[in-house]
Amino acid sequence: MIKRSSHQSTLNSSDQGDLSLSQNTVKSDSRPLCPVTVIVPAYNEASCIADTINSLLAQTLMAQEIIVIDDGSTDQTAEICRSLGVTVISPAKNTGSKAGAQNYALDQIQTPFTLAIDADTTLKNDAIEKLYTAMTEDDVVAVCGFVIPQYVNTLWERGRYVEYLMAFTFYKEIQSYYEKPLISSGCFSLFRTDYLKQIGGWSLRTMAEDMDLTWTAYQLGKKVRFVADAICYPIEPHNFHFMHKQLKRWAHGFIQNVRLHRQGILHVPFLRSIVSVMCWDASVASIFYLFVIPILAVTMSPLFLLGYLIDLPMVAVPTLVKAYSRDETWKALTSIPAFMVLRVVNSVIFLKALVKELILKTPLTTYEKGH
Repeated sequence: MIKRSSHQSTLNSSDQGDLSLSQNTVKSDSRPLCPVTVIVPAYNEASCIADTINSLLAQTLMAQEIIVIDDGSTDQTAEICRSLGVTVISPAKNTGSKAGAQNYALDQIQTPFTLAIDADTTLKNDAIEKLYTAMTEDDVVAVCGFVIPQYVNTLWERGRYVEYLMAFTFYKEIQSYYEKPLISSGCFSLFRTDYLKQIGGWSLRTMAEDMDLTWTAYQLGKKVRFVADAICYPIEPHNFHFMHKQLKRWAHGFIQNVRLHRQGILHVPFLRSIVSVMCWDASVASIFYLFVIPILAVTMSPLFLLGYLIDLPMVAVPTLVKAYSRDETWKALTSIPAFMVLRVVNSVIFLKALVKELILKTPLTTYEKGH
């Protein structure tokens, strides 16, 4: 993790809540506890994990325990967490992935609910309460929230900011309407502990364990919920090097999950439809976007370049609506060009992943952090 102290967070004061509480303060105050254990997989997160822990300690509804899995860190990650009064456990050696670190902690969890959060992710101060309140039905096994980048400064952060505002305001809401959120986000989700133990924890068979876990739930007849008011703020890749790693992992992970679950999702109608649309958009649409439109523009008419703008309203409208509600209209408007760049890069990386996974038969098997 690269230290980001020179960057200014996108959180405003109402989002952050009070992040200055100590563990002793939490234990002595009157805020209610909930039967939730928080697990935080961490590898060399000394530059940001204190913010994550403090945001957990500042929640309106307190978790029963916070466990940090120090997965072979060589910096001060463990010492910082211990100084904040949370439990720190350490595997004998690095587990090789976030899923591996989370599974290491799973046997130690005794509470009915488990909250998984990334070590670089802070929460709005009522986020845990919002997720916990949504666990009202026995067959709801996972609940996820709204994701907004913690920093919005570089080209890549701005592109991701627009992507999240659009996706969580438009696509995620449609998925939620049909009670089929595509992914219970790996950076911040609440689970029933018995479900996690039933399926053996977070699977190591793909590069997108959160997608695997969510699609498995649907095939078992379970439910997943999305709560738009439960907001988290991860640190997103701030340069091309880290963005490439993250997009590569996501692209390979999606393809791996489609192959793994292709038979099972056929029996989940809405999931089948949305995955089909995503496959078309990521493959066929990417080919048109990267190759067909430029060729047509050169060989036939420059007017074909208007194809790059045809879906701009679909991007801009939900993005600006959500940004307006957050008093961030100018930030969103000036970030839309960055999203267009990110979309091109994402298309290239996905097509490369498609070739490697399906044609060359060289699947991605090594987990690399994307920030």
